[in-house]
Amino acid sequence: MAAFSSMFFLVCLFLEFQGILTLSGTFWHITDQHLDPSYDSAASEPEAVCASSGQRPAVDAGQFGAYVCDSPWRLINSSVYAMKQIMPDPDFILWTGDDTPHVPDQELGVDKVLQIVRNLTDTIKHVFPNTKVYSALGNHDHQPKNQFPAASSYIYHQLAQMWSDWLEPSSQLTFKKGGYYTERLVGRTGYRIMVLNTNLYYDQNKLTRGMEDPADQFHWAEEVLTEAARNKERVYIIGHVPPGFFEKKRGKPWFRPEFNQRYVDMVQRHHAVIQGQFFGHHHTDSFRMFYDSDEHPISTMFLCPGVTPWKTTLPGVIDGANNPGIRSVEYDTQTLLVKDLVTYYLNLTRSNLGQGGWEKEYRLTESFGVADASPASMHRVLGRMAGDNGYLQKYYAFNSVNYDLSVCDAACRVDHVCAARAVDFGGYRDCLDDEERGGAAGVVHGTSVSVLVPMAISVVWWSW
Repeated sequence: MAAFSSMFFLVCLFLEFQGILTLSGTFWHITDQHLDPSYDSAASEPEAVCASSGQRPAVDAGQFGAYVCDSPWRLINSSVYAMKQIMPDPDFILWTGDDTPHVPDQELGVDKVLQIVRNLTDTIKHVFPNTKVYSALGNHDHQPKNQFPAASSYIYHQLAQMWSDWLEPSSQLTFKKGGYYTERLVGRTGYRIMVLNTNLYYDQNKLTRGMEDPADQFHWAEEVLTEAARNKERVYIIGHVPPGFFEKKRGKPWFRPEFNQRYVDMVQRHHAVIQGQFFGHHHTDSFRMFYDSDEHPISTMFLCPGVTPWKTTLPGVIDGANNPGIRSVEYDTQTLLVKDLVTYYLNLTRSNLGQGGWEKEYRLTESFGVADASPASMHRVLGRMAGDNGYLQKYYAFNSVNYDLSVCDAACRVDHVCAARAVDFGGYRDCLDDEERGGAAGVVHGTSVSVLVPMAISVVWWSW
């Protein structure tokens, strides 16, 4: 029997090496492309290079873009073709929204928004004609931006039709109702994806102010996750606007408080079936931890960097641009465990000079010395960020996709650690208060943060 077991093990190893038997799958995550059709690097004045700069001078403008501008078509196109070159046959693609530029609503209009989304959709379909794409709406994928209705709308219907090759008939029904849907992941029994329209919870969405459950999405999501547990399914959740706080602006949440708490409660109740959460919106590379009542890590939300290099105009954020990024995810096909993340990027400065293209930025397990990207491992990554300056600086460089290589000081460390550690409003305040009270007394679950924060939280509301 022992000899048989050894032989079986060797055969399995051989088959896995040959690619016949594998427990690993891969998929792409791309987000925040923000195409700016007005981009013109040859404009006579640097203030006129792109509408999305808001007349900030684009002194570094080149063929692939500028740090104060949203993406020119060449950058968008290069990102999708880079995906094809790097990993030509992914199991599926996650596309988490924000397709239009950061310009006033009057410069767009419904038809222009839909045309931009169609251009990006057609490009992905052309480059990946046989790949399933799961698409989530970003807060810029509507007109007016941010104002997503809690009921059926013209844009929901138009996008459901536009994405009909990707959406099953049942998905089209719920998408038309509120911009969300669920399907079996890549059509396999026991695997499910839940695509949320979290723009309904965005604090800038005036249409859902005062509502208890916009578009009945929370009720629907609870039913989906309860049924998944009953059927022994494992689930990925994707969306655009994430809960929690922006790591580059202290006290800046995205959700209204009541919606934020309801999302956290949902994850805590159903974490046994949730194997990963994938969101965008920040344009930065980060993650968010979820814990149970006993402070055990139960789930991780991965925030993918954006393709656009656009420098945020959010007050208080200094030089908040990024290099364009895309991400491949490796996962266990038997459990949906996230095994690893590999981020690729375009150094915009070098590429505009013709000195480089898309390249690997980092692999999570190699850079942070963990076995995988499970909640337990990501908890260790957070602890290393909190307690080791070397890991903190590495994370900080990755956060802006190697754009901001300055030193992350004591206050910066707390902003990033507390944002990753505490998604709920109360926990976030407690994290900051702990640091304000005494530096070394600040603890992220047994890992000393050892910094003193000179200011308390003040919740800031601003449009992104």
